[in-house]
Amino acid sequence: MSEVPVEETKTSAVDSAKSFIAGGFGGVSAVLVGHPFDLTKTRLQTAPSGLYTGAIDVVKKTVAKDGISGMYRGMVPPLLGVTPIFAMSFWAYDASKKLILAATPNRTSDVLSTPELAAAGFLSAVPTTLVTAPVERAKVLLQVQGQGGSEQKYKGVFDVMKHLYREGGMKSIFRGAGATLARDGPGSAAYFAAYEVTKKALTPAGSSPSELNLGAIIVAGGTAGVAMWALAIPPDVLKSRLQSAPTGTYNGLIDCARKTIAQDGVQALWKGFGPAMGRAFPANAATFLGVEASRYVMDKFF
Repeated sequence: MSEVPVEETKTSAVDSAKSFIAGGFGGVSAVLVGHPFDLTKTRLQTAPSGLYTGAIDVVKKTVAKDGISGMYRGMVPPLLGVTPIFAMSFWAYDASKKLILAATPNRTSDVLSTPELAAAGFLSAVPTTLVTAPVERAKVLLQVQGQGGSEQKYKGVFDVMKHLYREGGMKSIFRGAGATLARDGPGSAAYFAAYEVTKKALTPAGSSPSELNLGAIIVAGGTAGVAMWALAIPPDVLKSRLQSAPTGTYNGLIDCARKTIAQDGVQALWKGFGPAMGRAFPANAATFLGVEASRYVMDKFF
């Protein structure tokens, strides 16, 4: 059996660490830019029919009741969770690309095709769901409390987790994990593939995508976000409803889909599309800007 050179192993470990750290920086950037859009989307998706007339009405009523700070309700869970979520996502994406290369040893090029990039993106969502699902559960519950005059049940993210564990243990905390993967698997496939393809399209002849300026990175990152959310809205609606509904309301993802369509029609699966797409470009432009900028700094020093 041939041994892997020590230097190569060290390089691989350093690259993995850089991907992990850069992903964390990207995630924090995404939350700071995108949370008000996300709150608007979640409230539209979970509110009783007729409570809001649209995204602008959500913003008006939220600000009137809670002030501008109300648009950042529920931001603590994603801020606390976003570093490991995005860090794991970008680490898993790089690891999945290496796995695909290793699985096809007779290839003539180390450049992955678009379908291979999409496959790596999908695979990246699998381990990431272990962190994303409970964070999303807490975030959704904090975002929807108080709308329509409902009670302020939770004081913060740790209070949410404490209540959920008492209610149903880890099963309650991880409610909606299947819907989260149904959203993030295809979404991540589109996300990373669109980013790589857009970067390649914006790269001048004779240059490398790694040499792109900040403007091109912003365009590629924003395009990636739009591509992801174009696929992700229906499972995201179901995820939001599963994670915000009282225990026993739905018996899983399929039951949630069936009851949602029966009650509100197929169009209900596209609730929150406007805010999600409004958030998609700026939030994900910020994500990849944070990733690429932090990676650039780390490459200079390590």
